[in-house]
Amino acid sequence: MIKYYTRVCNFYSGQKSKEKVKEGLALPISNNNLLSFDTIEIITRKHKKKIHIKEIKKQSYKIKKKIKEDIKLIIGKKKFKGLNFLNFPILMGVINLTPDSFSDGGKFNKKNSGFHRASYLIKKGCEILDIGGESTRPGAKYVSKAIEWKRIKKTLKKVRKLNALISLDTRKSWIMEKGIKNKVNLINDVSGFDHDINTVNVLKKHKIPFVIHHMQGTPQNMQKNPKYKNVLLDIYDFFENKIKKMRSLGIKHKNIILDPGIGFGKNLKHNMTLINNISIFHSLGFPIMLGVSRKRFIKDLSGNNDSKERLGGTISSILYAMTQGIQILRVHDVNEVNQSIKVFKSLNFK
Repeated sequence: MIKYYTRVCNFYSGQKSKEKVKEGLALPISNNNLLSFDTIEIITRKHKKKIHIKEIKKQSYKIKKKIKEDIKLIIGKKKFKGLNFLNFPILMGVINLTPDSFSDGGKFNKKNSGFHRASYLIKKGCEILDIGGESTRPGAKYVSKAIEWKRIKKTLKKVRKLNALISLDTRKSWIMEKGIKNKVNLINDVSGFDHDINTVNVLKKHKIPFVIHHMQGTPQNMQKNPKYKNVLLDIYDFFENKIKKMRSLGIKHKNIILDPGIGFGKNLKHNMTLINNISIFHSLGFPIMLGVSRKRFIKDLSGNNDSKERLGGTISSILYAMTQGIQILRVHDVNEVNQSIKVFKSLNFK
């Protein structure tokens, strides 16, 4: 049986988008008339075909039915407790309370530096703080739950007073339970809740919002020759199957975010395919998060223009993601990224 996937493309922004939507020549992304599309790409494992929205009615019954079902999810208003996606993108600020994270290990794990960093990130425009005590960079060593909790507990207790959603970046159910008791708002498990079989029970018990993140393998082996039949469609199927599993276990709320996991068990080609076609995930009906900040693919593409912070490559990737309607961006350099977004939106979304 052939499975069809729907990817939106050919986007419009700002005033032109509003006019196109008003005239019925384009459809809005997530109920936001400032960003719209007029073309659908229908994809199978063997073929793909672009169809203008005016041509949908001319397609076969099966394809027409599939497109209409997916468009309903694509254009529908995204709902997530505590977030307003009409003012997109939302920034998630990274706080690694570790000695060995790939780009900022050791910077914010001393005394009150984690809390001060959190305050600064909120001041500069992030709405979500993602706090973690275990590095999951390629080759990172496993950290015990006791050490991980020791690294984050003081900062978690302090940041509760700040005006932001608190995301807990962990793979361990014990840490999740401790974090939830300390009023975290969101669970972000890079393993997609596959590392610890009890994590799904924690989600069900507390009905807490969460990120479904894709990773092939583990931090120890994920970059050792990762392989896919079709990276884009394989990850789409992963999300679809994971959501079905969550629903079957009784997790019915809609406070779910999808993250394709750039750099987590992907080579350069895989990462580029995902970023170039990331709008396919809109048809799953949930907000999409993208983490490209300072990642290795920027070095691979920029060659001798690489830099420690990789700010230029981070910003260009983020602005591209904005034009695809990505709702949440996970970043280290909140101030500089927010500056670029404000300028870009003034030029393109007014």
